[in-house]
Amino acid sequence: MIKIPELKIGNLIAKMPVIQGGMGVGISMSGLAAAVANEGGIGVISSIGLGLMNNITGYSKKETNRIGLIDEIRKARVLTTGIIGVNVMVALTDYDDLCKTALEEEIDILFIGAGLPLKIPNGVTIDFIKKVKTKIVPIVSSSRAAKLIFSSWAKRYDYVPDAVVVEGPLAGGHLGFNKDTIQNKENRLEEIVPEVVSELTSFEEKFGKKITVIAAGGIYSGQDISKIMNIGASGVQMGTRFVATEECDADIEFKNAFIKSKEKDIVIIKSPVGLPGRAISNKFIEDVERGVKKPFKCDWKCLKTCNYKKALYCIAEALINAKNGDLISGFSFAGANAYKIDRILSVKELMQTLKTEFEKIENYLHPVAGTIFA
Repeated sequence: MIKIPELKIGNLIAKMPVIQGGMGVGISMSGLAAAVANEGGIGVISSIGLGLMNNITGYSKKETNRIGLIDEIRKARVLTTGIIGVNVMVALTDYDDLCKTALEEEIDILFIGAGLPLKIPNGVTIDFIKKVKTKIVPIVSSSRAAKLIFSSWAKRYDYVPDAVVVEGPLAGGHLGFNKDTIQNKENRLEEIVPEVVSELTSFEEKFGKKITVIAAGGIYSGQDISKIMNIGASGVQMGTRFVATEECDADIEFKNAFIKSKEKDIVIIKSPVGLPGRAISNKFIEDVERGVKKPFKCDWKCLKTCNYKKALYCIAEALINAKNGDLISGFSFAGANAYKIDRILSVKELMQTLKTEFEKIENYLHPVAGTIFA
């Protein structure tokens, strides 16, 4: 009988090939990350806005975020002995500081998204990266982006990241695709994953190590996991499914927005960051789409690409409001399949469901005992 395989990233081994996506602001913190890690997956803390989330005062905004990240990592370490990661966005103003902090705390995995990390973070040396146990995992949306990152690291440092997350156009939150090309066939996850696997082969040969490819964006069920692993992925990253769990760090009203949503409610919006994003439509989004300005004061430009002087609203403020249950003054990012969620589960129940679904379809497709994975 075929069992769900482990996920290996360097010398890290997760019993389940499932990574819980880093969701900000404040959706995936230590509580959710630890719960996922305890079930054999990889739990991920989103690093954005943790100073605000943890009500840290008396310091600069940059310093409160750094302190907040340290607090969340250490809280997670108390709650689990499993694998914990941190997600940091390249677009963050304090990107370098947050990466450096995560590395100094020796987080298991550092996921880097929302931009191309063509070089190591400022304030960090390549010798330090080689010394710590942390695995570096960029998030990309194309084989071209993967090649740019790995080629740059190889040339600059004679070193490359340990894995890569390939995020397709069905993901929630900010997307690495032009709004007009999101629906294009060549941008589908099942098209991109084999291209990235092929692109990284030469780097695996040159550096003598396995570069793990993880698929993300629109993956909902165990059947989806089976499908994408059969075309080259070694594991998956899932965000939306983990929102409607008991352990998710968001308010119950935030979770209920997912449960109540219909397929027509999942829309593509234009973010103040300058990227398209996928979210659950509500009156806040409808107002913004009509050009209604939501007054705000920018105390600190948290995102490099945000034109706060022209923006109709503060995205950080809107996401924090939603996280705290105020969906009148904010909204929730969500993946394309969010409308399929109909109830709140425990993380344990969800992981068991994914495992059962995966093994059922695999043993149906491959009835002869053995394994389909190299």
